[in-house]
Amino acid sequence: MKLAIEKQKNAPPNHQVRIPKNNNLDLLRFSFAFVVFLVHAYHLSDSASLSIFNTIFSAKMAVECFFVVSGFLIFMSYEHSSSLNRYFEKRARRIYPAYFSVVVICALFGSLLSTYSYSEYFFSSEFYRYLIANLVFLNFIQPSLPGVFSENSLAAVNGALWTLKIEVMFYLSVPVFVWLFRRIGLWQGLTFLYLTSFIYSFCMQLLIDQHGGIFVEIQRQLPGQLMFFIAGGALYYSFNFFQKNATPLLILAIAAYFVESFFETGLLYAASLGIFVVYFGFVFKYLGNFGKYGDFSYGIYILHFPILQTFISYQYFASYPYLAMISSVIAVMLTAYFMWHGVEKKMLNKSSHYLMSLDEPRNKYG
Repeated sequence: MKLAIEKQKNAPPNHQVRIPKNNNLDLLRFSFAFVVFLVHAYHLSDSASLSIFNTIFSAKMAVECFFVVSGFLIFMSYEHSSSLNRYFEKRARRIYPAYFSVVVICALFGSLLSTYSYSEYFFSSEFYRYLIANLVFLNFIQPSLPGVFSENSLAAVNGALWTLKIEVMFYLSVPVFVWLFRRIGLWQGLTFLYLTSFIYSFCMQLLIDQHGGIFVEIQRQLPGQLMFFIAGGALYYSFNFFQKNATPLLILAIAAYFVESFFETGLLYAASLGIFVVYFGFVFKYLGNFGKYGDFSYGIYILHFPILQTFISYQYFASYPYLAMISSVIAVMLTAYFMWHGVEKKMLNKSSHYLMSLDEPRNKYG
């Protein structure tokens, strides 16, 4: 397991794939985050006027697509990192400062929304359980704050953060996965991990069909989401082949998707979704440097839930659903903008692609 602890500086040439600098990944990630926001607006508010968001979009699929992109980029980040410390430093700088800020800000500003007095709020054990549990990605232990959003249909402060726990576990697992690939073979390892995830999800689905309840939540945890991450990683490692055979692979993915829609086995779903995402990201017509002013997708994702909950707690969605939706869009975009410029951007390494040249298309992913 030495390679899982100490990163090799010189990976095999075929493991260092160069991707096109002109790509649509920034647009994709922004779109996925915004879709989750729109669907959550409907589900949290339970406003019939917003049901179209749930009809047109799928938050579940958007999150799965996020995991595909993450698999592609995180395996690439690892393979292009000079050391294991460097790899973990990049990942920590990208994800934790904004995450920490959101958890702490929600905890502090929650006192203004709580039905508790300030003294009751800040001396409540729930307040400290929320802070500690959420700061270490264990959101499920204490998802709510004392007296905050207690009248909403869901009291959770930020129900979107459950995916960050899985994302961090992916980060920690990649060195071990790469060690496995170099031990038993790249495609043997990728296939093993993909099938392990599929079998886990399939077994959980059997339990859901029989018992429901907690197994729905268990199914969507790490082993169940791993197949999407691995699909993204497999497409990174085979990117040169993918580029040369993009059209037939897209046709194959469409066929596989329709087969899955009919039989619902789940075996081909993640692979087909991965091909769709990577095709649109790299083969589809370049739609411009969407992230030239920064990457707001992460901010949108981690900020939208408490903002929606706040609007809902004041009954804005019940009274003025369209006005509340427009206002929440503005609030989410503004806070994501300030989160990027005030926290995320400042914490990135100077070599990050966002800081090296925000006015040029990207060819590095830190």
